Amino acid sequence: MELTPAAVVFDLDGTLIDTEPRNRMMWARLFAAHGVPCDDALLSSFTGRRGREALADTLHLFPGRTVEELFHQAVSYENDPDLPAVRPVHGSVPLVRALHEAGTPLAVVTSGVRPYAEGLLATLGVADLMKVVVTADDVLVGKPDPEGFLAAAARLGLPAADMVAFEDAPAGVAAVKAAGMTCIAVTTTQSRRALAAADHVVADLSEVDVLPGPALRVPAA
Repeated sequence: MELTPAAVVFDLDGTLIDTEPRNRMMWARLFAAHGVPCDDALLSSFTGRRGREALADTLHLFPGRTVEELFHQAVSYENDPDLPAVRPVHGSVPLVRALHEAGTPLAVVTSGVRPYAEGLLATLGVADLMKVVVTADDVLVGKPDPEGFLAAAARLGLPAADMVAFEDAPAGVAAVKAAGMTCIAVTTTQSRRALAAADHVVADLSEVDVLPGPALRVPAA
């Protein structure tokens, strides 16, 4: 199937760069530090969301603690030497570069804070290719609310309905669809079943081709 978006928006964690193993270990380390049992379902509830909002939903597990205290403690683990290394999602950098070369406006909408997001985009070598970067610091409400994606559309000066967005988490898919964009989900962190609300689902970004026009070609369902 071919799509002809006016612009393309990318989530960051799990969509452009594989940070999920590292992030899950950081959250698990936080839970362990407070003697809070954690399982895969609890860790998955943080995927794709702003950390502070996910912590607010679990604050009852941390009696006497505040969201800010817990968030800063989790962030303090970011440079621990034993955390898993991050790597680009397969096909992500070639896709971004091909879209940029074709003249497609590009944006990022991430649940990460700005310094974190800018650092990862620099690691990928695509920071200068993004016309707009919307971070957790730029919105009042995070995913699954569509505010971030609507902000990206407004900053690009284009209708959200004419845009395609890539996501890897159910919260992100919900935000994209609520914004009125076409959603392509990648199964880097979640199953196809969990991402069923997306318009198209691919294993990774190597399955998406940029065609003259420019257009995107995605595999048929």
